[in-house]
Amino acid sequence: MTTEKIAHAAAPGAAATAELPGTFRHSYSRDRAQLLRRLSRIEGQVRGIARMIEREEYCVDILQQTSALRAAVDAVSLLVLEDHVQGCIRTAAERGEAQQYVDEVMDVVRRAIGRPVRSAPRG
Repeated sequence: MTTEKIAHAAAPGAAATAELPGTFRHSYSRDRAQLLRRLSRIEGQVRGIARMIEREEYCVDILQQTSALRAAVDAVSLLVLEDHVQGCIRTAAERGEAQQYVDEVMDVVRRAIGRPVRSAPRG
């Protein structure tokens, strides 16, 4: 595994740099600039919605902007999720540690769509 291809492969919540000193790299690193650009646009959207509320603009127009904001946040989430699956989970699978990462991702997805998190890990 090369330094460029090393993905987050420490146990969820653990300090990854302790496991891979000097070589740790989040799998979203290759999309970092794109993520930051998207987040800057999202910040602008939030400020725009705040200005609309300050100016007491039409409710439906504000709702349309909040819908666009939600779509932009979802796009960022999907990009990070895709990178996590392609990098972190793939690396964990190569190490025989995939299940804990799959469970972790599924818990996050369940919370995001309003479903309960599993109480007991699958075996």
